[in-house]
Amino acid sequence: MRIEPRSKVSKTLIISVPILSSFAALLIAAIPISFAGANILQAYQEMFFGVFGSVFSFSEMLTRATPLIFTGLAAALAFRARLWNIGAEGQLYLGALLSVVVGTGYFDLPPLLLTPVIILCGAMAGAVGMAVPTFLKVRFGADEVVTTLLLNFVILIFIQMMLEGALKDPMGLGWPQSSPIVEEAMLPKLLPRMRVHSGLILAIVCAVVVHFMLSRTVWGFRVRAVGENAVAAKYAGIPVHRSLFMVAIFSGALAGLAGVSEVAGLKGYLTADLSPGFGYTGIVVAMLAGLSPLGVVLAAIFIASVFVGADSMSRAMGVSSYLADLVVALSLLSVLVGGFATRFRIVWSKRQPGDNG
Repeated sequence: MRIEPRSKVSKTLIISVPILSSFAALLIAAIPISFAGANILQAYQEMFFGVFGSVFSFSEMLTRATPLIFTGLAAALAFRARLWNIGAEGQLYLGALLSVVVGTGYFDLPPLLLTPVIILCGAMAGAVGMAVPTFLKVRFGADEVVTTLLLNFVILIFIQMMLEGALKDPMGLGWPQSSPIVEEAMLPKLLPRMRVHSGLILAIVCAVVVHFMLSRTVWGFRVRAVGENAVAAKYAGIPVHRSLFMVAIFSGALAGLAGVSEVAGLKGYLTADLSPGFGYTGIVVAMLAGLSPLGVVLAAIFIASVFVGADSMSRAMGVSSYLADLVVALSLLSVLVGGFATRFRIVWSKRQPGDNG
């Protein structure tokens, strides 16, 4: 038995890997469901109707998917250039922080300009959060996996300090939260009496724009070339460092928009527990999508459906909602195994007479 790279990978195989990985994760997750004493078919039925059983539950799934689309796009774009952005969580909080600073009245802006300015400032804050580790990588050779990961904790501690100090809501009864942003700065709701907001539209537009930039522009060709082989790209005259910085800026901006959507679209104020790990889950979304910007939308919907459906199943059957985290982890592992099977194949050969190896 030997493992050798595939000379050609069909599009059918590339598309089928994330789909099969999702089904494999659900099948494996049936084992702990059965250990919990629950009926497997009924459990998955509760998950399905917990997402698609009503307009409210479906809107909740879309609300959960919105930040995952942004962080998934941030990871997918950076990974395309072999720039390993593990800091989307911190960049999300930076975007949320600037949203609060601008949207709570520190700047006197007309209502028509307030929301666009909040979106722009949040994106710029996230971009700075990724530009710093990229500069350390380009200038000093620092590993961006380490710097972006550790920067998440630095940013979160800074957020907690601000919520206990300059940004603390004087009307918050002592709770560490920021003052609420003004009503004029909130993103419009898509459905009355529902939480789903226009940040979802912005996320889908960003996915289409990123797809177009990667597949139809010279800049996208440079990004893909740097991701395939940075040395060869530099030899061909492609400005590798400049391309990495541009990718870092766009990637961080997308993660920052996730923070904007959560503050200006959903909660209306900033807390230290704003994100339950959207930045890290975005990596799973990007991998499940095969780093495809349009695939990120579908992958985010799947992951959000798992989380919302697991909550519904937990309430109906008493099964732990942590099953959703298990499915997400299994999805990532399945994608990694599927990605290996996509790039390599196992060749079996018969042992020849006299071969002692």
